[in-house]
Amino acid sequence: MGQILTSLSSFRSNEVMVPELGFDIENASPSSEEMLVYHELSAQLVAPTTALLHALQNYRSSSEVIRSAIASPTPENENIAWNSVLPTVNMLQKVFEYAENLRKGIPRLLNILCQGDVNSNLQTHQGLTKLFADVLDFVFEFDHLKMRNSTLQNDFSYYRRMLQRGRYSTSSDDNTSDLRSAMLEDDLANQISLFIAYPTPMLRCVIDTTTDYVTKNRLQKGVGECLAAVWASCFYTVHKKKAQRPEMSAFFLKVMVVTIILYDHIDPNGVFTKQSPINIKNSVKMIQTISTLDIPTDSSASNLMSALRYNSKHLNDDKTPKGVRNMVLAA
Repeated sequence: MGQILTSLSSFRSNEVMVPELGFDIENASPSSEEMLVYHELSAQLVAPTTALLHALQNYRSSSEVIRSAIASPTPENENIAWNSVLPTVNMLQKVFEYAENLRKGIPRLLNILCQGDVNSNLQTHQGLTKLFADVLDFVFEFDHLKMRNSTLQNDFSYYRRMLQRGRYSTSSDDNTSDLRSAMLEDDLANQISLFIAYPTPMLRCVIDTTTDYVTKNRLQKGVGECLAAVWASCFYTVHKKKAQRPEMSAFFLKVMVVTIILYDHIDPNGVFTKQSPINIKNSVKMIQTISTLDIPTDSSASNLMSALRYNSKHLNDDKTPKGVRNMVLAA
């Protein structure tokens, strides 16, 4: 590929690949050139993430009251179940709206970072590179929490079922009424149901959006270089700063894993071949080593490797070296 991949490949003979690519994601800040678009995309893609994670962390299943309402469908039991699922429905609508922003925002980021000289783009737009990493970190965190709350779909299904019966089509609460009116649209309700049906919906959204962008714009090379460079920066930062704050190590490990997964989906040969600029063996070794430290649970070696195993595209291909496949599967 270009300068970036030349830099990466030059380290292949070393025991540990430590490419230095001239930009520092950890301490990046937006330049005056990118300030306007940075603030716009940050407001759309980063600002909402704290509230979304907080809402999911505080989610409480309505399974018990739903079971009671189904077993004994009295008006009182149905009202209790209905009121119990409303906060969840409201949260899921906001989550889906955020995913729609992702589908619009990711191509804007890739347009800036991946067209032309990628290495120069990343150095010139370090603020947007950090923003991209922040988004990937959120994607991993959200999906980890979502997988721990499997009853979300059941709560939403009960909500839809009650709406279809016409039992709760009006309300004196204007905000709730507006929400219900919007959710009555079959197309929107179906889209939300399909979205949350994925085990990792945010990652699926980013994979599909990035793959679609690459296909439409024929930018597999540029996007591949960008993902390889972000991976390399994360790898380099963790390798050189093993004593840094645990949450920062966790941040870079999560971003590193998501970039590996994305690269595997946009490159026809995948990320696990010898030709890949991303060194999987060293990545797995780092995950196993760093994740033994006191870092957040979602960044444990088990969770990071599970994300890589179950979301990759080419891991089980015949052309994937058996040693690499076995290492990933066994980790």
